[in-house]
Amino acid sequence: MFDTFVMVDWSGGVDTGAKPRKDAIWIGVARRGEAATAEYVRNREVAEDALGRLLAEEVAQGRRVMAGFDFPFGYPAGFARAVCGQGDPLALWDWIEARIEDRGGESNRFDLAGSVNRAVGGGDGPFWGNGLKREIEGLPRRKDGYRNDFPERRVVERLAKGAFTCWQMSGAGSVGSQVLTGLPVLARLRRKLGAKVWPFEPLDGAPVALVEIWPSLVLPPRATRDEIPDREQVLRVAERLAAMAPEELGTMLDVQAPEEGWILGVLPDGSTSPALRGLQPPALRDDCFALPAGVDWVPVEEAQARLRASLGTAVGTETVPVGAAAGRIVAAQVRAERSNPPGANAAVDGWGFAHGGVPAPDAGGRIEMPVAEGRAAAGAPFDGVVPAGEALRILTGALLPEGVDTVVLDEDVATDGARVAFDRRPKPRANTRKAGEDVAAQDALFEPGHRLRAPDVALIAATGVAEVQVAQRLRVGVLSTGDEIVEPGAAQGAHQTHDANRPMLLAMAQGWGHVAVDLGRVGDDRDALRTALTGSGVDVILTSGGASAGDEDHLSALLREEGDLTAWRIALKPGRPLALGRWQGVPLFGLPGNPVAALVTAALFARPALEVLAGGRWLEPEGFAVPAAFEKRKKPGRREYLRARMGPQGVEVFGSEGSGRISGLSWAGGLVELPDGALEVKRGDPVRFIPYAALGL
Repeated sequence: MFDTFVMVDWSGGVDTGAKPRKDAIWIGVARRGEAATAEYVRNREVAEDALGRLLAEEVAQGRRVMAGFDFPFGYPAGFARAVCGQGDPLALWDWIEARIEDRGGESNRFDLAGSVNRAVGGGDGPFWGNGLKREIEGLPRRKDGYRNDFPERRVVERLAKGAFTCWQMSGAGSVGSQVLTGLPVLARLRRKLGAKVWPFEPLDGAPVALVEIWPSLVLPPRATRDEIPDREQVLRVAERLAAMAPEELGTMLDVQAPEEGWILGVLPDGSTSPALRGLQPPALRDDCFALPAGVDWVPVEEAQARLRASLGTAVGTETVPVGAAAGRIVAAQVRAERSNPPGANAAVDGWGFAHGGVPAPDAGGRIEMPVAEGRAAAGAPFDGVVPAGEALRILTGALLPEGVDTVVLDEDVATDGARVAFDRRPKPRANTRKAGEDVAAQDALFEPGHRLRAPDVALIAATGVAEVQVAQRLRVGVLSTGDEIVEPGAAQGAHQTHDANRPMLLAMAQGWGHVAVDLGRVGDDRDALRTALTGSGVDVILTSGGASAGDEDHLSALLREEGDLTAWRIALKPGRPLALGRWQGVPLFGLPGNPVAALVTAALFARPALEVLAGGRWLEPEGFAVPAAFEKRKKPGRREYLRARMGPQGVEVFGSEGSGRISGLSWAGGLVELPDGALEVKRGDPVRFIPYAALGL
């Protein structure tokens, strides 16, 4: 039985100043039956002192304390023995404490990581990520040439979604710095307070228990309402632990992980303990998707704006070689390593000389110059100085040698090999390129959120950038539901329907640059649906059908009972119903069951939302005003999208507007968008046409 729960959000960074901010150290405290409080701490030195006083006071008051920290308590198997000669993780704590120097937020953690690499990894690993300007022997700046003789992650981190490796010392997700600066503090608190460490020691009778717990497993950052998510997370986690029954907490503590340690609340299947997860309030009902009171129909633009405001990045980052960067989303600003072109060079094949050394023309305006010995080529620069008044043979792309600042085009010159002649004085610097006239060294090329295209990769490569930090690919799961749905070719009766939506949505997700994960098909069975949704390992789920309010809409019922669901009626044809929710923290889009409506809503809502979740920018499809080759009278109240393609007289529309006519999707090359109000379209009137390509199809 614990009386007080302390939750610490740790930081491996420098002193963050006096003003409360995110990515700093926050300490949340909750006592059973009392409101939780949170304290901002500017650096680790101050935090250690504050924690020591807090924990000692709680013990003096006769209260038993559980203190949780958000960094690994152990390293992957084998590391402790390799470093300090024994497999006891607490001996490794003491070993690190004896070698870490940490004052005011500044530490020698990078130097220690380098020395460990030299001692146990031959200077190639396991640590990587030098965050300092100076080089450190044995600590590579990136994962290039990285060698690791130990597991990349602990067992629990391979189970828990979103875990980062403890070997990374700098950059986004640099858990390694947190561990090397945090364990020495825990080692001292342990000795000072007589604390026990879970799961390395029995906790029976210990006045203070130190445990590892990650707040993001309980309350993801994007689900918080506070402008400083770290503050809200430490408060909520401390509150939930304080409200938990002792037997529930005891079940979570019943773990055997004597060397690597464990994350409190993670179950053997990688899910979060229901005792923690069940206390989490529904994130999407806090005005993320809910409509204002009394509103039944949502205009398309308002629905898109509400959806856009509720989203955030759902993936981590990784570094890839530039040759593999096409189609990936930039996660950190890309800057030119060197100028393009790197030096002044010739833009044409011709003859180069110093403009100031050109002799005066003769009476006919003709200029004649002697030819200098040698030549300059792109891969073979001229080694020397071109004398004033002489011309040098120079080829396209060749660096301008000293004594050359102007080039005359080959076709404008007559030569006998010893002299060249041309009929007028050229402009200074004619037919040359300046160094960096395209891009200068350290120019910003691309900002985070940009999805790289083949031309972008060319620019990055041309400026000497070998690797790019990108967002990890978003894993998009696609699930079909319904007893009537069968696999293509498997229908045996007229009551059965071949599953067209799942193959279509998988192809769409893949075409949008994501990893498409087939979650299969389940019938109208609540338990089977729960199994299909749970532990899928995806970042977002697309379903089609089953999200309305009918008797067989089990997805809708399951999400309302055990997850979260908000259903919208959008003023849109086709595709009026759209369900948005979360299942165990994973965003879910419930699309209409009719294939035409599923495609339209996926293109208009899921595509831009997935791009944001993947670390990119909200996508607005580009449309064009073209003459109508059709006639239509439209009622007010909703926006309409017609299957269409370009013809000789303008844009044509499919003969039927039925949302089950899949042939119209294949016939079309895009969509005609008709605005919300009443409209009468006559032949030749301009209408907005959105090509499939503008929708990523």
